[in-house]
Amino acid sequence: MSDPRRIDAATNTAFVGHEWDGIEELDTPMPRWWLWTLYGTILFAIGYCIAYPAWPLIDHATAGVLGWTSHGALQQELSAEAKRKAPILAALARTPITAVPGNAQLLRTATEGGRAAFKVNCVQCHGAGAAGTKGYPNLNDDDWLWGGDLATIEQTIAHGIRSPVDEATRQSQMPAFGRDGILTAPQIQDVVSFVRFASHQEAASAAARRGAALFAANCAACHGENAHGTRALGAPNLTDAIWLYGGDRATLTETVTNARSGMMPAWGQRLDPVTVKMLALYVHGLGGGEAAPAP
Repeated sequence: MSDPRRIDAATNTAFVGHEWDGIEELDTPMPRWWLWTLYGTILFAIGYCIAYPAWPLIDHATAGVLGWTSHGALQQELSAEAKRKAPILAALARTPITAVPGNAQLLRTATEGGRAAFKVNCVQCHGAGAAGTKGYPNLNDDDWLWGGDLATIEQTIAHGIRSPVDEATRQSQMPAFGRDGILTAPQIQDVVSFVRFASHQEAASAAARRGAALFAANCAACHGENAHGTRALGAPNLTDAIWLYGGDRATLTETVTNARSGMMPAWGQRLDPVTVKMLALYVHGLGGGEAAPAP
């Protein structure tokens, strides 16, 4: 039977029958290479659906004759990586933290492992660069509330600060001098004046002298007579320029009036001891770590 459609004389190809502004479309067949490519992809898709998981069902997917799954492949890779790391992690586990810096390979592994753990668990509060923010300390400097040697940092990370789930957590609590009626509002302003004088933010004044007497009676037991702080109690040094919440008058007034009670998780409840040790070594190496406990 002959093709009833009109044939283009130049190409011997039938017209489709469409026309736009006098331009007609030819029914040009697809190139053979394109058709074979299409057939090949169809065959490949059929083979893939048979060999690998492909079709979703109600509560699972077709398994595929090869039995491969992405979860299984990931687990194999994780198992291989864990097996590769096992010897050096075991060495880290049995090596006291104070002895790790003497072993270059262990220290390098611990530092890299600690950096990775820090990015997962600690950057939310301390920041990606560990510089901290209001209420969360900067871990790069040498100002430490509880101490900056390796063992002390490890203790802090493992048991946290004011953690409700760890009996060995670090505990300290500043009285809310205003809220609890220990000091009056004018007395609080005198104490703030003294603290700002001690931290070289204000000149000597009658208010600062009154505040000094109030400080000696109410604050020196924790912060020390010279306001240099007491690490055993987590009481900060008030004479330097480093503030956890801020050293301006309004912030200091809030701190003295209502106190602060920040909390750090007890990471020993969530992370294994080796990871805690690696975190301590990483933090210690950021720049402010101390060689030995401060007297």
